[in-house]
Amino acid sequence: MNRPRRPPLLWVLVGLLTVEFLLVAGLTVLLAVSLADGGAGSLASGVALTVIAAIAAIWLGAMVVGAFRGQAWIRAAAVVWQVIQIAVGVGSLLGALAQPWIGWPLTIVGVGAFVLLFTPSVVDATRRRDDAAM
Repeated sequence: MNRPRRPPLLWVLVGLLTVEFLLVAGLTVLLAVSLADGGAGSLASGVALTVIAAIAAIWLGAMVVGAFRGQAWIRAAAVVWQVIQIAVGVGSLLGALAQPWIGWPLTIVGVGAFVLLFTPSVVDATRRRDDAAM
């Protein structure tokens, strides 16, 4: 079977999404451990934050798989995630409690992935609407 070649920029996008997935999955584990050892200030807030982080990790994991398979739906999902990530990154750069060591990487990776999502080679590579081929 002759598979279409994946363009290099798609591999870069898959790499960025994978890094984002691994970091959010790691954060989910840290939140769960903190919740288990009583480190959360409020049990309800700790559970809610852990569940939200787990949902985000699952969403990112699905985007990584979808991007690798060249599925079209990942473009919209990834745009939404990058907008959220950029907003959090910029928010981390501002105010009295600014955390540039968090804000700059989030913003730079978010903008980079956002730009990659609209490059012609990535758009062409992510046009599949079915699960059959590839």
